[in-house]
Amino acid sequence: MDIRNKIDKVLAKLLIIIMSIMVINVLWQVFSRYFLGAPSSYTDELARYLMIWIGILGAAYVSGRNKHVAIDVLPSRLSAKSQKKLRLVVRILIILFCLFALVIGGSRLVYVTYVLDQYSPALQVPLALVYMVMPISGLLIIYYKISDILNL
Repeated sequence: MDIRNKIDKVLAKLLIIIMSIMVINVLWQVFSRYFLGAPSSYTDELARYLMIWIGILGAAYVSGRNKHVAIDVLPSRLSAKSQKKLRLVVRILIILFCLFALVIGGSRLVYVTYVLDQYSPALQVPLALVYMVMPISGLLIIYYKISDILNL
């Protein structure tokens, strides 16, 4: 088994765990609000942060599986050779976007929130940990796209 498949399996299991925690969290929120009459103070914040992680890590997972939404109007009109070139250009653009927006931008966000010692209001977790998913996902997407380029 190659490293890409191992990363896929770990990422899939992590997403399942995060989604399971989020479902349990939201169920507890509904139960405590409507049946106990006293909503938990942390459930809304936890659901928000878990949704961030699911969304961004899920994007990395889907990108690695090449199951993301794609507009194929232009590629369908091109020859096979031109389609291959277009896929290469698109992957390079994705790598550049992930490098600048997710890895560099995300790392700066993590650094700033760490230096400013910012914590979430209800959970009291460092916001740097919440935002850490951005550079991690960016690196994963870059790895996947470089792997795709090498396998062309």
